[in-house]
Amino acid sequence: MLSSTHPLRLALLGLLCTLASAASAQVGMRDFQAQGIPVTMVYPTSETATPQTKGPFTIEVATDATPTQGRHRLIVMSHGTGGSAIADHALAARLARAGFVVAQPLHTGDNYLDQRLSGPASFEKRPGEVTQVIDALAQDSLWSGRLALDKVGVHGMSAGGVTGIALAGGQWRLLNLVRHCDAHAQDDESFCFQGAKDAQARADLQARYARGRQVPEAFLPADLTTLHGGRSPSTAQVVDPRPDARVASVSLAVPLAAIFSPESLARIRIPVGVVSAQRDEVLVPSFHSDYLLRHCTACTRLADLPGAGHRDVLWPSPDSAAQRAAAEQEPSRVPVPGFDGRLRDAAHDRIVAFHRQHLLPPP
Repeated sequence: MLSSTHPLRLALLGLLCTLASAASAQVGMRDFQAQGIPVTMVYPTSETATPQTKGPFTIEVATDATPTQGRHRLIVMSHGTGGSAIADHALAARLARAGFVVAQPLHTGDNYLDQRLSGPASFEKRPGEVTQVIDALAQDSLWSGRLALDKVGVHGMSAGGVTGIALAGGQWRLLNLVRHCDAHAQDDESFCFQGAKDAQARADLQARYARGRQVPEAFLPADLTTLHGGRSPSTAQVVDPRPDARVASVSLAVPLAAIFSPESLARIRIPVGVVSAQRDEVLVPSFHSDYLLRHCTACTRLADLPGAGHRDVLWPSPDSAAQRAAAEQEPSRVPVPGFDGRLRDAAHDRIVAFHRQHLLPPP
């Protein structure tokens, strides 16, 4: 008998839910403000979707359509560094067709319009922004009656993986990043040298990482040693490590994970599903996806995409963006040639099935 988390069973569940809903469900989209955070809402509707142009992207949605009646489960999606909602629309639309309401916040200071907080400053803010979105939807006249918020799903891609892991209960600190990059900068260079534009900038970063090992931890500044993310265990017994107890399932695609402590990953108790890419050149799997799966017993690999690079989990990806990235010599932004997009579709179906298994039915 296949276990409830067996990849084949998840794939079959995903296919069945997609087939069952595709005949009737349309995808609606509208904007929402969560206490100043712009949020793209993607949801099931009975109104007819039509092709819409969003910058370089073309997607098929019913803009400002009325959501279907009834209470739906919510999935909050956390984008990667410098990301946006539209680049992950294929997954959002799949979730909507399966009956979920999807909220895609534009993370403050780390999005396609503004990257001034990219990195640890954004990592600290992101989980709180997800909670902020859930709270705002619970108070909204349109959405409060259409959402069942006692159990919420979260999906995180790349840096959004920090959001998801933290909301599941994982804890990270800046010192973990420094020590990881001191030991593995050359092997995980896209992560460790992100933003270093030339050889001198790389050398400066490497020297900063090296200084971290020369000072005993007790003498390091608090900004390096402070824990972020999940809740610490109590002295009497391990408490629920989730910072928001409404989060009941987390899916991750090519997540940033090396900065989390192994012991905090081991404390995670809610189900976490992971999609990895075998040719991920941005977050090398052995240091991120595989590291997470080694230490988190509540984590399950949903798919390990052969031939896939970091951005191959995203869709749509317009030719103009790939051409611009190639011209700017940013290989991490260009999909790996030859990747079979049907594998991404199957992985998306498994993510849908994963959240259906752990969140449905709503009350």
